[in-house]
Amino acid sequence: MKDSAKNASMTDIASLKQELAHQIESARDTKTLEDVRVHVLGKSGQITALMKTLGQMDPEERKTKGQELNALKDEIAALISSQESALKKQEMDAKLANETIDITLSPRPAATGKIHPISRTMEELVSIFGAMGFSVAEGPDIEDDWHNFTALNFPPGHPAREMQDTFFLPDTPGESDPARAKKLLRTHTSSVQIRHMENNKPPHKIICFGRTYRSDWDMTHTPMFHQVECLYIDKGVTMAHLKGCLTDFVRAFFNNDSLPVRFRPSFFPFVEPGAEVDIGYVKDDKGGIRLGAARDGEEQRWMEILGAGMVHPNVLKNCGIDPNEYQGFAFGCGIERITMLKYGIPDLRTFFDSDIRWLSHYGFDPVESRN
Repeated sequence: MKDSAKNASMTDIASLKQELAHQIESARDTKTLEDVRVHVLGKSGQITALMKTLGQMDPEERKTKGQELNALKDEIAALISSQESALKKQEMDAKLANETIDITLSPRPAATGKIHPISRTMEELVSIFGAMGFSVAEGPDIEDDWHNFTALNFPPGHPAREMQDTFFLPDTPGESDPARAKKLLRTHTSSVQIRHMENNKPPHKIICFGRTYRSDWDMTHTPMFHQVECLYIDKGVTMAHLKGCLTDFVRAFFNNDSLPVRFRPSFFPFVEPGAEVDIGYVKDDKGGIRLGAARDGEEQRWMEILGAGMVHPNVLKNCGIDPNEYQGFAFGCGIERITMLKYGIPDLRTFFDSDIRWLSHYGFDPVESRN
């Protein structure tokens, strides 16, 4: 600042105003302008110093000079405010001209986790059967003999009741019913069907899936695996309903509307009649398989994927349902088995190896929808 402006007296307010206005207009950035404001209007500023001299004047002169100084103060403050707005706009224009800011939403980060094929298959099962009107039922992994065997019409001495096939646990002390005292890891999810029928009135239309346990271990068997079962109990249910439901299910799951489906008579203690269900496939020259109907010159082959049948009257009676009024069907299959078929996974044991490389290859993106 110029010394002449700093030492200005009360007699040259007009010239002071002109000099201060020049300083304000000469400021080329907001920092310089702030320095001018402090030098002029701050506690030790020029106008502030002049305002302090009013106390030394006689009343008439103080009144006149006070009005002039207040007017000067207001005009200088207005000039500073105007210049500040202009400088900020100028600085913003310069930033916009020289800087590029991307205000769009940043892309999603690459997914680092994958959905396990078993979880994916369960989601598909819920979607397919949900569209048919089925609901999901659940039950405990630790079962008793009644729900796992007896209520399902397994006779005494059946091989599944032996130690080499089933993981038995210590009996429940104090339980009077031997069938309910004997504990084991459930060998199938059929026990969930029994519990549901015991605790609910018909009709029943459920699917149940979860972990099951059997004493077995090779490329196609593991001590723990997952199973899904379906139960439909109502008045007038026939084998035709079972065949229609199963055919729709396997064709929807394998995304093949013309997939051949075959029913073969078979025995299971809890159904009568019972059937094994096969789907058609063709073997290629390299040893691989293609699910579907054989074309000209190809051999139609068949692969068993699940067991099914009409619920045995004894099972209905054990659950308090009159078999003369209600009947229905049930079927079940291993979730790993149908997952291996659909996604070309060769070894069942790899499902439980917890190998990140395997999951990266066979797993599913948690965001994208896949068929």
